[in-house]
Order: sequence, then C-alpha cells, then structure tokens
Amino acid sequence: DIISTVEFNHTGDLLATGDKGGRVVIFQREQESNLPNCSIADLEKSKNQPQHRGEYNVYSTFQSHEPEFDYLKSLEIEEKINKIRWLPQQNAAQFLLSTNGADKTIKLWKISERDKRAEGYNLKEEDGRLRDPTTITALRVSAAFNVTNLRLEGGETHRSKSAALFLTGGLSNCGSMGMPFAVPVLKPMDLMVEASPRRIFANAHTYHINSISVNSDNETYMSADDLRINLWHLEITDRSFSILPCTP
Repeated sequence: DIISTVEFNHTGDLLATGDKGGRVVIFQREQESNLPNCSIADLEKSKNQPQHRGEYNVYSTFQSHEPEFDYLKSLEIEEKINKIRWLPQQNAAQFLLSTNGADKTIKLWKISERDKRAEGYNLKEEDGRLRDPTTITALRVSAAFNVTNLRLEGGETHRSKSAALFLTGGLSNCGSMGMPFAVPVLKPMDLMVEASPRRIFANAHTYHINSISVNSDNETYMSADDLRINLWHLEITDRSFSILPCTP
C-alpha cells in the first residue's frame, strides 16, 4: 500500500512507516561493520569520501487500525495511518503512538523482543499438552505431607487416612515411573518481535485527528484536530483535557 506517514525514533535506529491499509511497518538500521585495520593516511582519505549510511531492514509489521463503518452517518471509516510518534525509550521495549485520524482513535503500542523461552514445565509436555499430575513424584509427596499435617491438627479421620494411603501408597511401587520435580529453565530461541496494544484513547475528538505530539515529561501527549487540541496522560484512556477549543 501507499505510505502515508514516516517517523524515526530518537536514536535513528528504528524507522516506523504507516500505510493506507492501516499497517505499521518498522525498519531497523543495520549495524555498520567496524573499520578494518588501516593507516592514518587511509583514514584521512576516507573522510573525503561519501559515507555509507547503512540500510534499513524490516524489523516488525503489525495491523494498527482496521476499516470500520459509521452506521449513523453511513460512511466508511478509512484505516489509513495518519500519524506515528515514538516515545523515548525507558527500558528494553519501545513504545509508539499511532492514529488513523478518521475514527478519532489513538493507540499506544509496545514493541518488544523475545529470544528466550521457558522449558521444563512440570504440568506441561514439550508440545503444550497438560501432564498427568499423578506422574510427578514431588507433587505426590507434597500432597501427602499436607494431608499428614491436616490429620495431626484436626484429629485422625477415616477420610484423611484414606487420602494419605491413596497419595502415598504407590510411591514405593511407582516411584520409578514418576517424574521428578523440575525447575523451568530459559533456553534460546529465534528472535521474535512482538507488537502488543497497551492503551486505546478514543471519544475525545469530533473531527479528524491531524497531529499528535509527545511532551517532554514523557507522560503526557497532545492530539489536535481541526478545532481542538487535547492533552492526554498515557495512563488515562477514558478522559482528556481540552487546552485549546476553537469551536465557532
């Protein structure tokens, strides 16, 4: 689709583009290779030569806005991305604001990387299927210990005795078949970039949103349409403050 907006992050390493199909495509700049061992004269010559700025490769792609239909006005709401703004990076994840203007909705997105996954769950097989809890030796021992404590505190009953026999009776015979209690470990995996919506800001504009701007406190931002400028807080989605109403 046709690109409708382009925005670099604060370091220039990431480039976000929005198109008319409501998609946001993020490009990442390739790391420039280190200069080979060369003399001072070669370095002086390289200063007068054009520098290679590097290339940008696709880093992540996600659907930011979907086409909708206004039944009251009988109008189709276009999904075109109107503006994108990056938030200053606070941790390993990146955050950006996107709006398509037509439906007067602004979305906050979190872009994060994941290159490790947890493996060795006690109640799940490697393929994700649930495991029979009775096959885990440590769980049977823990359950038997709890039943024993119940019997000592509340008095020995037929029910607690039966439960203890049920839980501990097969340990000597089936202990070799039970699986030991394991602690999940993190194992490396192929790099995965996830884009997840964290906030949706809506119902504050009457006309199409023309621009959005993040304030220097990194907690608030402004959005503007033809006749109004609103001030938002990133943690509050259900209300905003009108700081410049120009309604005739």
